[in-house]
Amino acid sequence: MMVASAQVARRLTLLALLTASAAHAQTLVPLNEPKLPFAVSLPKGWLGADFQDGTLGVSLVSAKAPPATMIRLLYTPKNGAAPTPAGEFQKFEAGIKGTGATPKQVSSRVIGYGGVSGLERQYTVTHPQGQLSMRVWYGVGAKNLYSFQLTDSPARFAQASALFSKVLASVKFK
Repeated sequence: MMVASAQVARRLTLLALLTASAAHAQTLVPLNEPKLPFAVSLPKGWLGADFQDGTLGVSLVSAKAPPATMIRLLYTPKNGAAPTPAGEFQKFEAGIKGTGATPKQVSSRVIGYGGVSGLERQYTVTHPQGQLSMRVWYGVGAKNLYSFQLTDSPARFAQASALFSKVLASVKFK
């Protein structure tokens, strides 16, 4: 439902190009876009990105050109479906494998953000151009499935992950 294989393939191609810059100390600024089902504070100076993959939500990068850290805060209306985070992760991992990349799950934990519980996993993804580190959270709200993602290079991932934690702590679902 949330991440189709073609979308993951396009995303991984873009991610391979975004081998992420350091996510140094950042000031967060509020984003309260009425069309979004959540409010969030995002890193000041980061740039919105349109990957033309049909997803709903917010995608941003730390710089105009690689290397750049990427954060995606996506959602999909449930429309009567009953998605589960575990099921979404199965599709996510299959999509990554379908691109020829290899995901290795590093960690997994049950955690909620903004009052919505979910499952968060960290991955190292090996692809022809090298490696990426990812942190992905799936949560199921009353009306939507949420997918919040961070992608960075392994060398800078810890710092970017700390920033991502601050962003996630600011999420308030509407």
